[in-house]
Amino acid sequence: MLQSFNQHWKRTFPHLTPQNCRLLLAVSGGVDSVVLTHLVAQSGFNFRIAHCNFQLRGEESERDEQFVLALGKQYGKEVLIRRFDTGAFASARKMTIQEAARELRYAWFNTIREDSWLVTAHHADDNIETMLMHLFRGTGIKGLAGIQAIQEERALLRPLLPFRKQELLEYAREAKLDFVEDSSNSSDKYTRNFFRHQLIPGIREVFPQAEENILHTIEHLKEALQVYDQSIHLQLGKLIEKYGNEIHIPVLKWKQATPLHTLTREMLKPYGFTTAQTAEAIKLLDASNGSYLQSPTHRLIRNRKWMIIAENANEQAAHIIIEETDSEVRFAEKTLKIQSPKIKSQNISVPSTASEAFLDAAKISFPLLLRKWKQGDYFYPLGMQKKKKLSRFFIDLKLSATDKEKVWVLEMDKKIIWVIGYRIDDRFKIIDTTTDILQFKVS
Repeated sequence: MLQSFNQHWKRTFPHLTPQNCRLLLAVSGGVDSVVLTHLVAQSGFNFRIAHCNFQLRGEESERDEQFVLALGKQYGKEVLIRRFDTGAFASARKMTIQEAARELRYAWFNTIREDSWLVTAHHADDNIETMLMHLFRGTGIKGLAGIQAIQEERALLRPLLPFRKQELLEYAREAKLDFVEDSSNSSDKYTRNFFRHQLIPGIREVFPQAEENILHTIEHLKEALQVYDQSIHLQLGKLIEKYGNEIHIPVLKWKQATPLHTLTREMLKPYGFTTAQTAEAIKLLDASNGSYLQSPTHRLIRNRKWMIIAENANEQAAHIIIEETDSEVRFAEKTLKIQSPKIKSQNISVPSTASEAFLDAAKISFPLLLRKWKQGDYFYPLGMQKKKKLSRFFIDLKLSATDKEKVWVLEMDKKIIWVIGYRIDDRFKIIDTTTDILQFKVS
């Protein structure tokens, strides 16, 4: 098995050798991670050991911790131990114990990894179980392709994926390796254990070669995934345009893209949007100007003939173009209504509230830009002949920091014509010679 391990390593991770990389092994003390440790040591790699004590099995958890410490001494390697109150963490976040343990485990690994590659002992049987769980939960082609052998962005390696559990047990016996047994592995209350003890054995009775067939299918799907990724990358490259930190996509091109649902899902996934939001994103293609969909990190904004993906943290960069034909646009959970120019002689009364603005239509040329204010902005406040920075204007109004964050402006040719909800620019006010009036109202 050592020879097969080394051959697989060179074929799968050719850029990582004992001479140029350090490894951090995730070791529970079970047979999988013990075999992994032995193979890595025999292959001459420089490594450290990390062990998580989730404190879920009382004395057994303490036994596992002591075993891994002794294993480190046996190989002369540093052992890092971290204890977690997993039950309390899961309860506070309303997660399952398995989900909590995974989150705690990888979060800690990331803090101690330094320049090492994290190595876990996932094997072929784990891959079969994972693929089936993804299938029943609902997944795309990437979920059906199983566990990845390498994740560059996470500096994560899984070199035991070609090997079956039985092979690891036989290797441990031949090499006379001691390991510990996790009693929770026999409990079917955990999803993976149910698949391992109930579902897969039942399938095996009907299809004796089912597991080998699933592994072959996973390999086929991994190859298909490469073609899929190449096609997605090519098509998205024709759709998206980058402007600084924003992604712009023409609405018409997006609507004509095929297959629409798949391309939309793959386009939005890197920005925190879920598969469940795909249909909502497609509906947004026909929504009104300024409509948006939000993920934890980004917003997808309908902006005239464009869709814009922008970071939530950079919300001030968001902007909406207003054409002369627009009658209303949505922004920041508000609506801006634009009335067609009206003749001044129609006895129009000047608005008494800050939510409305009447401007000289002859001085306004479209398109206009609706955006959040930014540092350096200035305008000529109504009644003043000198310009004033918005930052100073807000100080005079004694606006709080949060109030200032909510301020939007209406701009024309890089001139602010209205600080929405506060004051219009004096240069665009109604005067005696005004004939037509343009009305704006926010609600």
